[in-house]
Amino acid sequence: MKPAVLFVHNAFPGQFGDLAAALAARGVDVAAIGEGHAPGVPGIKIARYAIPRSSTPGIFPLAAGPEADMIRAVGALDAARELKAQGFAPQVIVGHATWGETLLLHEAFPDARQVIYPEFFPRGRGLQLDFDPEFPPSDQQVLSTWALGAPKALALTDADAIVCPTEFQASMLPDVFRPRVRIIHEGIDVDAIRPGLAPRLQFGDGRTIEPGQPVITHINNHLEPVRGLHIFARALPRVLEVVPNAQVMIFGHERALSYSGPPPEGAASWKEACLRGVDLDPARVHFIGYVPFGQILGTLRASAAHVYYSYPFVLSWSVLQAMAAGCYVIGSDTAPVREVIEDGVNGRLLPFFDVGALSQALIEACRDPAASAPMRAAARETAERYSTANGRAGWLALLAELGVKVEG
Repeated sequence: MKPAVLFVHNAFPGQFGDLAAALAARGVDVAAIGEGHAPGVPGIKIARYAIPRSSTPGIFPLAAGPEADMIRAVGALDAARELKAQGFAPQVIVGHATWGETLLLHEAFPDARQVIYPEFFPRGRGLQLDFDPEFPPSDQQVLSTWALGAPKALALTDADAIVCPTEFQASMLPDVFRPRVRIIHEGIDVDAIRPGLAPRLQFGDGRTIEPGQPVITHINNHLEPVRGLHIFARALPRVLEVVPNAQVMIFGHERALSYSGPPPEGAASWKEACLRGVDLDPARVHFIGYVPFGQILGTLRASAAHVYYSYPFVLSWSVLQAMAAGCYVIGSDTAPVREVIEDGVNGRLLPFFDVGALSQALIEACRDPAASAPMRAAARETAERYSTANGRAGWLALLAELGVKVEG
């Protein structure tokens, strides 16, 4: 019988794109479940579901998140039953637990083994939510975040295996689940993302940044404090004063809602809140918006320093991509960043809230880019451990244990 695997992710492929394509190429019968907006993967059938609402208006606030997960769970179950009616019968279900979609799939496929990817287990205290005293959470945020753990914990009870991309993310799980955890990072394309010559960077108005001119880079998808935008912004005025030819490139979109929750009262977005009281020259500090990573790569190759700060939260792909490109990464001394950066070896680690330390490190990087060459080389070596090939090999080994054995 042909092996079969079902992937479940509201925005499929998400973290599962490389694995799904690799399995399909090896003759596995692959299908997916996702919401209507899921991009999908060419050649892989996807059953899409729609949800009538996110939660009931006026519902008890702590139940709003769990109810939304259960609504999606019913939608995913309907999609699973459609696949079953077409004769699809997976041996293994690989599902993302964040949106509740896996909760009822045993009703459609009771014999399938489940691999659950929790990504990040929510906690009201001790992680990203109350890390930054400048932006303290409301009591309602704390309690609602705790409540979001209920459906995720229920999903994990059905797991035959649990996959976390980093040790830090695994450490957030309740103790009862940890014996089933495998650490498998999905990986980044280190063959396509590699060091190269710094290009000339050109703006739409004709201005250019020539190779060798100091460039500071920062990727912050939602322009928010979870990734340290406020600290980075406050460090820049001194850098721009001391290094008069430095340019700053910031990638990400301005959103009203993000991992950081809603912005503080009076701010239309977190970007606005993070930049309050900071005077940045728009001719030298460039907010690029969101662009495909291929367009970012040239800028990273020109980077004298790449700033990656993070609350205790999910490790971004962007820091590994920057390391793969040979960037000198200046990161925050927080648990998720410490897992990939060793201070002075493959980058720098600084106290998250020490604005002066970040300013000084950036000034030094701009003044003497050659000094960071050994750390750049070591960063590239670290990134190679997080290759897509290594991630794929880890997943294939796990699926083989669960009965899905494929060649290659």
